[in-house]
Amino acid sequence: MKLLTCNSNRPLAEAIAGYLNIDLTKATIKRFNDMEVFVEIHENVRGRDVFVLQSTCYPTNDNLMELLVTLDALRRASTRRITAVIPYYGYSRQDRKTAARTPITAKLVANLITTAGAHRVVTVDLHAGQIQGFFDIPTDNLYAQPVFVNDIKQEHGTSNLVVVSPDVGGVARARAHAKLLDCDLAIIDKRRERAGDSEVMNIIGDVKGKRCIMIDDIVDSAGTLCNAAEALMKAGAESAVAYATHGVLTGGAVARVTASPLKELVITDTIAATEAVRLSPNIRQLTIAPLLAEAILRISEDRSVSSLFS
Repeated sequence: MKLLTCNSNRPLAEAIAGYLNIDLTKATIKRFNDMEVFVEIHENVRGRDVFVLQSTCYPTNDNLMELLVTLDALRRASTRRITAVIPYYGYSRQDRKTAARTPITAKLVANLITTAGAHRVVTVDLHAGQIQGFFDIPTDNLYAQPVFVNDIKQEHGTSNLVVVSPDVGGVARARAHAKLLDCDLAIIDKRRERAGDSEVMNIIGDVKGKRCIMIDDIVDSAGTLCNAAEALMKAGAESAVAYATHGVLTGGAVARVTASPLKELVITDTIAATEAVRLSPNIRQLTIAPLLAEAILRISEDRSVSSLFS
């Protein structure tokens, strides 16, 4: 087994390599002057089981191209099996036609990854589970849920908690967390006027005097979570904390979170933290390196991955 990383999230790759007690495969992934991607693998990978780690986060197109070129280089180097480990799958929010003459880019990216040479894909908390069906190769969608549940129990206990879904689409995810924490569930019904903006309309469930734990998969502008936190506090909640798997946090998101009623925003390291995130007083990052490392080990040894969550 070999583990190779592109440039989007080297700290996570190094943590996974440390957990597996292996060295990262030596490779050069650089740009020519016109920003063309060049990849050269400096170790023999013929007949090997190779895992390539790359989150397709900002800059999304550059990181995606790095992944595709790396997959092609490995395929031409006669590897036995190539697994693309994509902790954050960019373009996942474009999983359906939202209007006439719009693309389904999540499917296009799946086709590109398969054509480039991947035999298998491992990712974390896809925005929509059906994206697994966009691939014609085996796809493992891992969940940050065990990491979040353990942290919630350690940091907040289980008394007087209510798990909140910040929108109707995330109810199944929030319900799964509420079941493991043995607490109530609340739902925020919101109307999105335009992409990146949201207006909280109604809170379904009792949050008065409760410590609210919001669960989401992606936090981008942070508008939804901040508006939801404000609505929860107005409804009499004792506190509001948010857990989101992928901290995209574009534009003024970090400043928005800092100025919001959110006591804390907890994200994972599927996306490498920026300096602003590291310095923020109320944003904390958890690692999913052990979870990904265990999944990689099980795939390499042809063992069950789903049993990680049973």
